[in-house]
Parts: sequence; structure tokens; C-alpha cells
Amino acid sequence: MALLRCINSGLTVLDTSIAREPPKRADAFYVSKEWRALMGTILKQRGRVCERCGRSGCRIFGDHVVELKDGGAKLDPANVQLLCGSCHTAKTARAKAQRAAKNW
Repeated sequence: MALLRCINSGLTVLDTSIAREPPKRADAFYVSKEWRALMGTILKQRGRVCERCGRSGCRIFGDHVVELKDGGAKLDPANVQLLCGSCHTAKTARAKAQRAAKNW
């Protein structure tokens, strides 16, 4: 009876523990005077409260209802909603997934 031998595949294992994602950088638009002025006005009018879940006392994000990548208006107050971090992350992930599904 013959013995079977394993041969080396020649594939190496890549150590991904040292790979780091580059730091996220805000689009220059979000540090512009126009955006900051609009956000200041919206925050004064609506208060620092998440418009989706009602949370306050946390960081509030100005989020475009219709994202800019989808043709939303940059400086239209009607296209900006105030969201807490959790709601902002969830909304952005849904919009990204919908865009990806359309491109399939």
C-alpha cells in the first residue's frame, strides 16, 4: 500500500494584523464656512437632539437626507437632518448598501 504525501501549496499566509485602514478624512465641504454657518443655524433652530430617536447630550451630526452622492442639495436646510452617532451610522450604511445594490 502506497503512502500519500502532502505537497506544499506554495501559498503564503498574509499577516493582516499590521494592516491599518488610512484615517478617515472629512470632505472639504464639511469644513467650509457655508456648511458650518448652516449647521449653526440649524442647531439653534432645532436644538441638539437626534431627529430620529430623540437622543440628546451626545454628539449630533448634520446628515443629508438625500446624500450628496445621490444628488442631494448641499446647503438646503430641508435636506439636512440632525442625527446622533448611532442613527447617523445606521442611515449612512443603509444608503451605501442601497447604492451598491443599484450598481449590481
